[in-house]
Amino acid sequence: MVRFLVGTNDVTTSEALVSYLEARATDGDTVFAVNSLFGGDDTDDKDVFAGRDAIEYIEESLGDTLTVESHQLVRGNAAAEDIKNFAEENDVDEVVIGIRKRSPTGKVVFGSTAQDILLSSSRPVVSVPLSQ
Repeated sequence: MVRFLVGTNDVTTSEALVSYLEARATDGDTVFAVNSLFGGDDTDDKDVFAGRDAIEYIEESLGDTLTVESHQLVRGNAAAEDIKNFAEENDVDEVVIGIRKRSPTGKVVFGSTAQDILLSSSRPVVSVPLSQ
């Protein structure tokens, strides 16, 4: 039995991650669908609803064959920190995240949740390419 953590923030990301899990996960596996929001002034209703829709998509797509637990975290942490902590707290076997192609300048100028998770997670991380 494998325990997956799927980090998502919108339905488009969830679609790509579900496609990966449909080919990878088997009956008896558990999927933790996680959406992380900072909270306070840094989070608005649109973010909350997009995150809820994203994890509901995973529930609806995989819930018939896998155990899916949904978590919308609002802990005041950056998304990467929440995902890494949740993976440790729940003894996750594999973290699954989406990545977007970015220019070299974009990588330097903007922080990357995916990059932070890939470089500092103590758990295996799978990155699924997302459409532009």
